Amino acid sequence: MTNVLIIYTGGTIGMINDPKSGVLVPFNFEQITDHVPELKRLKYQFTVHSFDPLIDSSNMSPEIYKELALRIQRDYDQYDGFVILHGSDTMAYTASALSFMIENLDKPVIFTGSQLPVNGIRTDAKENLITALEIAAEKRKGKAMVPEVCIYFDYKLFRGNRAFKYNSEKFEAFRSPNYPILAEAGVYLKFNRNYILKPNSEPVKFHTKLDSAIGILKLYPGISPAIVKSALSAECKAVIMETFGSGNTSTQKWFLDLLREAIMGGKLILNISQCKVGTVELGRYETSRELREMGVVSGYDMTFEAAVTKLMYLRGNFKSNKKIAEYLETDLRGELTVY
Repeated sequence: MTNVLIIYTGGTIGMINDPKSGVLVPFNFEQITDHVPELKRLKYQFTVHSFDPLIDSSNMSPEIYKELALRIQRDYDQYDGFVILHGSDTMAYTASALSFMIENLDKPVIFTGSQLPVNGIRTDAKENLITALEIAAEKRKGKAMVPEVCIYFDYKLFRGNRAFKYNSEKFEAFRSPNYPILAEAGVYLKFNRNYILKPNSEPVKFHTKLDSAIGILKLYPGISPAIVKSALSAECKAVIMETFGSGNTSTQKWFLDLLREAIMGGKLILNISQCKVGTVELGRYETSRELREMGVVSGYDMTFEAAVTKLMYLRGNFKSNKKIAEYLETDLRGELTVY
């Protein structure tokens, strides 16, 4: 029989409204069938493991990414798929991180959560949980239908390192504008198999070394030399620079000189766009030509969440900036499109 492990880290999906106080309180998730009796009708088995203490998604960290990866590694051979219940605010970061930490994945790791608690009258928790479990258990010719780290929310399945949370009020909380959805839940579960990663024959590997010392430089018109210098001189070896349009920046001499000085001093600078749709194209315009020449690395169409966690993974596992830069511009887990 198909076996699925549910890992409950925290978040709204594991909360109920206290009728006396009106506030959200966690319940014993091992008794989830009391709140979602439909789970008893599933044709496979599932086991629940709850974090203790539960983690608000705003408090997620690389240490918890490691704990999740180690838990999956420990139980990898015992289960056919994994469902991780997680607060939606930072779900895309955790899903992206795990996608890099698990190499040669050949089983589903499906993240889901909800905008309303499970005992709410109009809750989205039940549908998200039930369908995430169905996807984690789905097989074709004896093999997992979706051997990826994914996010399932509001009838859509996204590649985990391609999605981001864009809305805190709608059930449609996530989007993936630079990559098609992997599946859609209607009357039937419709899988877009052409877009789902194909597993290779190599054994699964788990990487738990992460380096979270990453700086962020978000550009805006009128940014001062002092602000740029402060961001570039932070105690870190890598800086994500959020640029305009297709990777463009100011061409003022002071700005380019500060970037060049940082790179010469050993800083790695990764260029991603502030736009949610499209890709970085270094050299397409004069405003980005010099960036490529001085050694700024292109993030192509990576989300901010994927860029941060990919850098954590690469910085934790490689020392050479040249090697890290090469891997940053390489599609490792379906996180970017190189045109």
